[in-house]
Amino acid sequence: MSVLADPRAFRRSAAGICLIVAPLVYVVAIVADPALRQGGDTVGVYGKYPEQVSVSASLLHWSWVLLLPGIVGMIHLIRERGVIFGHIAGGLAFLGIVNFSGLMLGDFFYSRLERALPAAQGAMLADQAFADPGARYGFQIPGFVGLLGLFLLGLALAYARRGPWWAPFAMLIGILVGPVFPFGTIAGGALYLGGAGVIGLGMLRMSDDEWSGEPAQPSGNLANTR
Repeated sequence: MSVLADPRAFRRSAAGICLIVAPLVYVVAIVADPALRQGGDTVGVYGKYPEQVSVSASLLHWSWVLLLPGIVGMIHLIRERGVIFGHIAGGLAFLGIVNFSGLMLGDFFYSRLERALPAAQGAMLADQAFADPGARYGFQIPGFVGLLGLFLLGLALAYARRGPWWAPFAMLIGILVGPVFPFGTIAGGALYLGGAGVIGLGMLRMSDDEWSGEPAQPSGNLANTR
């Protein structure tokens, strides 16, 4: 049976691979962002380098999207211990990360406004749009709540004995310090990859029976006895 036709193997592999790939895409996106690389006063930078902004914003979007199957996989592994807490944390993480993904569209608007208008005026208009209550309470705050949910989900996974206790700390710190180019990007990328990667590798290495929570089937003729 191919992996695509095997629900247990496909879902386990997809979740594990996404937890490894998402941090890598996140770091590449940060490196591609011209404003983060420059630091300091970044007004006009997005308008000056639209191609780089397009690449960076698209990759950041996909770094959050790729994290979602991993979150679902983490929730799936929480059984018997901390199930309710894991479901709440996982829901916060999933919904919040979706909001972060949507925020990446803002980079395109900054870039276009800084080209169509004087850079300072275009950046001011984009800032005003993001200061709108709908943008703040509908996207920005839920996005950061999602990061908190991801951290709590990692703790729930550790409590369920499905991941190391340090992984959620590494993931959260890595995500937050990653935009501080270049040293934060290096250290944060390593932490994010280490925390998410160790959970993802654990998923890839476990058996399908362990993933599904089912007891291993006995081999030989005993499997056919009733």
